[in-house]
Amino acid sequence: MKKSLGIVVLGLMITFSLKAQEEAITWYSFEEVIDKVEEQPKMILVDVYTDWCGWCKKMDKETFTDKEVISYVNQNFYAVKLNAEDGKRKFDFRGKEYSEEEMARAMRVRSYPNFVIMDAAMENITQLPGYREATPFVEALVALLENFKQ
Repeated sequence: MKKSLGIVVLGLMITFSLKAQEEAITWYSFEEVIDKVEEQPKMILVDVYTDWCGWCKKMDKETFTDKEVISYVNQNFYAVKLNAEDGKRKFDFRGKEYSEEEMARAMRVRSYPNFVIMDAAMENITQLPGYREATPFVEALVALLENFKQ
């Protein structure tokens, strides 16, 4: 009886754990994505934000908590958060050291929030600037992937 109960409890824990994974976008650092894209190629969605940006906070609170957005982003992209004003945290990209601030400048981001889309080779494809509600955000990502595959 105890063994059966233990198996049921373990099964429930795994189920809830898997469900919890889909309740948030999985955000990676640039370094993690460099490794991940080599293992399994996938497009990259870079959320370029600042701490003072009200629309960025609104994206985090409303759009990035939407189940459709979470599911679509997690399935189709490696998502990266990039603070456009962080000059302290450094990482290597293509043989050069960047801070998040320097990378945002290199990507030519000048407004926030801004979403830089990169292909699996980590080349910038396009930017989606500005706040977007959940449905239009997913629609823009779907259209982008459909156009990119052609």
